[in-house]
Amino acid sequence: MAERIIIDTDPGQDDAVAILLALASPDEIEVLGITAVAGNVPLALTARNARIVCELAGRPDMKVFAGCDRPLRHELVTAEQVHGKSGLDGPDLPEPTMPLQGAHGVDFIIETLRAEPAGTVTLCPLGPLTNIATAFERAPDIVSRVKRIVLMGGAYFEVGNITPAAEFNIYVDPEAAALVFGAGVPLVVLPLDVTHKALVTKPRNDAFRALGNRAGTAVAEMTDFFERFDLAKYGSDGAPLHDPCVTAYLLRPDLFSGRYINVEIETVSPLTRGMTVADWWGVTDRAPNATFIGDLDADGFFSLLTERLARL
Repeated sequence: MAERIIIDTDPGQDDAVAILLALASPDEIEVLGITAVAGNVPLALTARNARIVCELAGRPDMKVFAGCDRPLRHELVTAEQVHGKSGLDGPDLPEPTMPLQGAHGVDFIIETLRAEPAGTVTLCPLGPLTNIATAFERAPDIVSRVKRIVLMGGAYFEVGNITPAAEFNIYVDPEAAALVFGAGVPLVVLPLDVTHKALVTKPRNDAFRALGNRAGTAVAEMTDFFERFDLAKYGSDGAPLHDPCVTAYLLRPDLFSGRYINVEIETVSPLTRGMTVADWWGVTDRAPNATFIGDLDADGFFSLLTERLARL
């Protein structure tokens, strides 16, 4: 049976690839809807970009909702320096023609979880956790109805990519992250420690381009743009595909390994705000609350991604 999911996202080139991978895998993943949140770029752009990606995948029927336009407690921090002014800089993609749904994204999350049988819907956040936390705050009854949350965010050994201590998605809204991590929902966390191993090297990007379809070409052009930041910052061999790790985990969990540990979110310290304090070595008595992924089979990941993009 296909895993039934809601994608919560702030596209972002890597978010776009995560969405494409999900929409290319209908036998294993049923996307009930996509909710946009402010993050990599402001909400108007993330809602636009989500629809562009759906049309690129040949799914103009997909329901896309705009959610929260700012974090719970603080001003929005964006990442145009990474993703460009549009959030999807790189390929020349047409403006979307499919409509944005009239309902708020948070209301869609709440209504869907109430309508579907308990324990059948997985939430897949690819950006700041504002929409998910707001839904949990407004409707505490839905928390127990969530099957699990599989998210991209945080770091342990790799530490931060927006501050010395914090990964971007968690840093943008750590109060939301603290609420979600403390909600008691089963959590799978794909942190920088694993996503930085999903590097789009030149041969891998050439394989996307060689597919010869619109999706493969667009992904190659996205990573051509996206990698310039990581090449300059880390001296890496290519762009890390952070968010597609979430979708790949749903499809092939055997490609990943990690530990079930306690992860807490720092919300107070000016030095470490947004840090995911991961008790990888079990040095505290805090109860585990998340499966924290630390490694992946990168060749298997890219074989899966290339094979699925070929379907679009």
